[in-house]
Amino acid sequence: MAIYMPRRDKHNYYLDIADTVLKRGTCLRRNYGAIIVKNDEILSTGYVGAPRKRMNCIDLGYCLRQKLDVSRGQRYELCRSVHSEVNAIISAPRRDMIGATMYLVGREAGSGQFIKNADCCTMCKRVVINAGIETVVIRDDETNFRIINVQNWVDNDDLLENVDVNIGY
Repeated sequence: MAIYMPRRDKHNYYLDIADTVLKRGTCLRRNYGAIIVKNDEILSTGYVGAPRKRMNCIDLGYCLRQKLDVSRGQRYELCRSVHSEVNAIISAPRRDMIGATMYLVGREAGSGQFIKNADCCTMCKRVVINAGIETVVIRDDETNFRIINVQNWVDNDDLLENVDVNIGY
């Protein structure tokens, strides 16, 4: 008699694939894997890594942001890497991404633990919006995830919070 494993739900199936993709990442702090899916077809994948032909942090043996003790979500201009979301987006035609879903998984490079409250950074949110992606699914742990409607990022523009709109030039 054959023993069957329970079938994985669709979201976790794609998140598992994104989790595998992140293993190509070259960041010494945090690695993310992203895949873009439309009509049950994977359009592209992306992981964290330096631009092509540039040295990665794992090649250099250090992370500048880590060396300078830069907090999460700050000073991304010091990072050598292109984020997984951007790498997935630049590998797919926009016409195919309109209405698609991005699956995103993040793990701490040192411990391999899932990143708590993982999310797209402000710059990646802008790129996701412009790509026409409709939904982002982010893994919290092995089976739990959050589903984000990208329209919420448009409607709740985080750059307008705490900004004085009467700034003169």
